Amino acid sequence: MTLQLIVRALVLSRGNFYWDDLILIGRAGRLSLFSAQFLLDNHDGHLMPGAFLIAGVVTRLAPYEWVWAAATLLVLQACASVAVLRLLRLLLRDRPITLVPLVIYLFGPLTLPSFVWWAAGLNALPLQIGLAWVTGDAILLMRTGRLRYAYTGTAAFAFALLCFEKSILVPLVAFVVVALRNRIDGRKAVRGAAALWVGCGIVAVTWVAVYVSVIGLPLGRDSAAQTVGLIEHGTFLGLLPALIGGPLSWQRWLPSPPWADPAPALVVLAWLLVLGAVVIGCYAKRDAWRVGLAVGAYVVLCEAAMVLARSGPNTAYELAQTLRYFTDSSVVIAAGMALVIAAPWRRRIRVPRQAVVGATALFLVASLWSTATFTRSWQLDDTANYLATARSSLADNTGTPMLDQPVPPRVLLPIAYPDNLISHVFSALPVRSAFADSTPVLRMLDDSGHVIPAGVGPARDIRQGPVPRCGYRIDGLTTVALTGALPEWNWTAELNYLASRDGSIIVWFPHGRAVTVPVRQGLHQVYVRLRGSGDALNIQAATSGLSLCLGAGPIGGVLPKSAGH
Repeated sequence: MTLQLIVRALVLSRGNFYWDDLILIGRAGRLSLFSAQFLLDNHDGHLMPGAFLIAGVVTRLAPYEWVWAAATLLVLQACASVAVLRLLRLLLRDRPITLVPLVIYLFGPLTLPSFVWWAAGLNALPLQIGLAWVTGDAILLMRTGRLRYAYTGTAAFAFALLCFEKSILVPLVAFVVVALRNRIDGRKAVRGAAALWVGCGIVAVTWVAVYVSVIGLPLGRDSAAQTVGLIEHGTFLGLLPALIGGPLSWQRWLPSPPWADPAPALVVLAWLLVLGAVVIGCYAKRDAWRVGLAVGAYVVLCEAAMVLARSGPNTAYELAQTLRYFTDSSVVIAAGMALVIAAPWRRRIRVPRQAVVGATALFLVASLWSTATFTRSWQLDDTANYLATARSSLADNTGTPMLDQPVPPRVLLPIAYPDNLISHVFSALPVRSAFADSTPVLRMLDDSGHVIPAGVGPARDIRQGPVPRCGYRIDGLTTVALTGALPEWNWTAELNYLASRDGSIIVWFPHGRAVTVPVRQGLHQVYVRLRGSGDALNIQAATSGLSLCLGAGPIGGVLPKSAGH
């Protein structure tokens, strides 16, 4: 296990925050950590208050410090590895053959993509801990009758469920393993660990009620062809090659995560080896076919969850090849292997120890190679450079507020709106520019993260007003005409004004949100971020006695100064 943690630490040292990590950090910076708004947020169909809380605590203690986020992943991985080792020892005792399923779990690439991604690891690792620990407690409760295993098992299940809703399957897995291990019928398995099942049942019923009330029922938007495609890509190109140490190579287009890209020969080899192992196991061991069906059923459930949660018109088949949706299968597969090894012989087959050692060594070498190639692909992401530059630049430019803007698409795609706005992404920074709907000095973050002077690239213009030497006189509600209509979007208006006194005005599109804008006595400019649509702006003085003249000016997008003017 120490070697596994060293390897995984090296992988983490080549990574940094990615995609959903920034969403978690942004929400932790804006919201109270113990508020329902933060803990019970619907995060892309996930209800994960435990994961949110862990991310929130780390963010508050060390915002944007990857080393501390990585440390949480290593701690959770250590707990998961200990839980799996404990389960395998309960199933196989301290036999050398225990190392085979243990190595497959510890070093197999199946768990790697979820581990290195903080947001995904905060889901996947607690689920792995829950699967292994609750199953181990169920076995010990059956063996000893001590109620403490019911208490710790229920607590482990609750922890896993707080981090990932898929953990609802944990008691079912534990029940099946207990029944298969002892070759007993369902009623005996129920009675033998009844206290644990009751505790888990109470937790599960409560959780389902909360989940349905907050998230609703997961409904996919898939077609039959897409379902088949996702399952085919996930099984043939993802899961099966990973079971023999593949895929050996990965592909990626930013900002997506890497996906498995095995050679066709490796896919064929994986099919032959996995099918051969299943056939030999069923031939030689009693009840091996039952174990195979149970493991296969769990994999099918994983695929069904993927299809329900992620299918849709914009879903690419490569999503299934990222392996994230099969991560927890690694625990179930390791437990299944142990059950088959521990089962009585039907027909004894002599397998040379050298062959077992050699096969395990080949798996280890292939897995380490796959880990190395994954790491090279994973570190291509340059989010870390952007974050470091932006943090420093925002801290050095705190004099005037900045208008909000999205981060570059390579950091967060527009589909993450509004979590892709810099006011969200950098909300946890202790020292930074303020973000507001208006500013007297227009600046922006460029694609590398530097704060630079900016201007308005005109899509339309505010027309020259009808009042000589004034333009539009604004003391009450005034409609200011534009040179053409603008569609619904986030626009920036440059307002050139002469104000009679300090105060504020209210500005809005005919179809849009109103923004209150501070103004100063005299001749000045102010830049206003407006969301809406229309062919005019409505402007109203919000301060008693304020009179304002408004001249012509552009309205459009924010561009670097050289490009804007």
